[in-house]
Amino acid sequence: MGEPNLPARQMGRQLKRMRERLGMTQDEAGAPLRMSTSKMSRIEMGYLPPYHDFRALLDRYGVIVSDWDEYISSYDRAKEKGWWHHYGVGNRGFLPIEAEASKVQEFQFGYIPGLLQTEAYMREVFVAARVPMKPKVLENQVAVRLRRQLRLTEEPLLAYHAIIDESTLRRPILYGKARQEQLRNIIERAALPNVTVQVVAEEVGAYPGQFGSVTVAGFDDSEEPDIAYVEHIIGSVHIEKRTRYPLLGWL
Repeated sequence: MGEPNLPARQMGRQLKRMRERLGMTQDEAGAPLRMSTSKMSRIEMGYLPPYHDFRALLDRYGVIVSDWDEYISSYDRAKEKGWWHHYGVGNRGFLPIEAEASKVQEFQFGYIPGLLQTEAYMREVFVAARVPMKPKVLENQVAVRLRRQLRLTEEPLLAYHAIIDESTLRRPILYGKARQEQLRNIIERAALPNVTVQVVAEEVGAYPGQFGSVTVAGFDDSEEPDIAYVEHIIGSVHIEKRTRYPLLGWL
């Protein structure tokens, strides 16, 4: 099922504020509706309840029926599936986080970040995956990554800051014209007003980034914590933190 999306988390917080304004505990609010405290907690964390349970909560919190349309519209938006579902990709991983983020900071020690890759480069990366991809899966992965890159040039624009180790640029993944096109693509992306690209030169020596690659997503909603995402050879992990990650403070 994956984590709740941003609209669902926002709705959960809204329901929590409505309950707290009435001075109710989760148990007091949910008991008449046969909703357990654990269910109420999950709802307020952004796990959407069934539609009729949602309507029952609105009634429980004193929202008059004539004012329900706004809440139901928000509920419907929270239920919508992201565009990536069309490609057979669920809500796990970084993609749903990135789609909702207003800014992303990324450090890559191993390869050129996905948002800066040419199609030729990404194909080489996918072919080298630990578990070989079937042709259809590979094509879907390429299509998804190309679609993700639209956030750099189409509204809502993503504020993107990438830091790349120089060794990444030197790694012989592409050759000849394809390599030149990849380097040109980075330069062109870096010229966009919402994109910053920095390269850690080899002469810098040891520095904190050598502990591993990381991506941090931030959101316009001040109640949303930053999310750090780390992908490794056997999986991935993401961590939420209320205080902002000083990812770029060491440069």
